[in-house]
Formats: sequence, C-alpha cells, structure tokens
Amino acid sequence: MFTGIVEELGEVTAVENLGDSSRFRLRGPLVTEDAKHGDSIAVNGVCLTVVETGGGEFTADVMAETLNRSSLGALTTGSRVNLERPMAVGDRLGGHIVQGHVDGTGTILARTPSENWEIVKISLPAALRRYVVEKGSITVDGVSLTVVDAAADHFTISLIPTTLALTTLGIKEPGDPVNLEVDVIAKYVERLLGDTTTGGTAQ
Repeated sequence: MFTGIVEELGEVTAVENLGDSSRFRLRGPLVTEDAKHGDSIAVNGVCLTVVETGGGEFTADVMAETLNRSSLGALTTGSRVNLERPMAVGDRLGGHIVQGHVDGTGTILARTPSENWEIVKISLPAALRRYVVEKGSITVDGVSLTVVDAAADHFTISLIPTTLALTTLGIKEPGDPVNLEVDVIAKYVERLLGDTTTGGTAQ
C-alpha cells in the first residue's frame, strides 16, 4: 500500500521490449537504497515489482495488461517518473490509501498558472465519473491530490509549488496522459450498496 506522497523524481534509463511485456530500468537512488528483489515500488502510481537493483537503479517487468491500461506504455528512455516505496506499518498516512492499481488514464487538458499555485484540468473517463467528487481524493500519476471541481468529463486539481517542483505534474503538458486511481473506499462502498440493493448480504 502507498500514500501518494512521491519520494523521488526518477528517470527511465532503458526500456527493453520483450514482445508481450517490457522491462524498464529506472534511476532512483533514494527508493533503491533499501530495495531488494521482490519489493514493490510505485512508478507513476503503478505498483511494480523490483527484479534487480544496483548503482541507484532498479529494473521491473511490466506486462502487456499494465502497458495497455496505464501510461507506462508511453515511457521512453529519459522520461521522468514519480517514485514511491510502500508505506511501512506505523508510518504516517500523509496522503490517502493508494493501492498502485491504476483504474484508467486521463489527459491533461489545460494548465492555468496563478501566483502561488496552478490549476490543472484533466479528462475523466466515463467509467470513473461516479468515483470522483468535489474535495474527494484522487491519485494522478501516483500523487495524492484533492479534487477541486468534478464535472461529467473532467476534473481539476490545484498544485502547490512543492508538487510542481518535485513531481512529473510540474512538467506535464496539455495532451500528455496521466494515470488515475480513484479512492478505493468509494469502490467498496459502491459494491456494498449494490449488494444491499440487490438483496445480497455483506459479510
């Protein structure tokens, strides 16, 4: 489990096409300082398993399902990525509960700078519309954020200078894809209410 508080702005150093999957090598000295084979690291909000580490870098295999359903398929050598290690038991939950399981992708539609922050407008897939509410939580490229406004086909977020400087959201441009993970609590509530509505019994 993650919290959506990005620890490091990393970089893709190599991409190997394996046919039905890809192997990524990523640079992240901070997140690899205690990483070992089999550990998890979130890359732009996608939970990946560490295959090898060394020299401040790690490799991870990404299957076709993940490449097709997230923006990782668009990464190339030199791409910057948000990196986060899983939350340790007893740590503070600085953001919100993030699983690293991307629900879909959106596209940055517009950026509106202000003196001390920036408003970013992102497209919202129809299948995720019901989970996104004003002042609710959402994960964008692995960053835990609060929804400012929620419309039928888009939502907006407000980015503080720290987020702009330390994550990929500071360099993404209109037209760029982003990974979206909605609040898992909303999905469980929907399922429980559905079971109640249809006569099922929640255990």
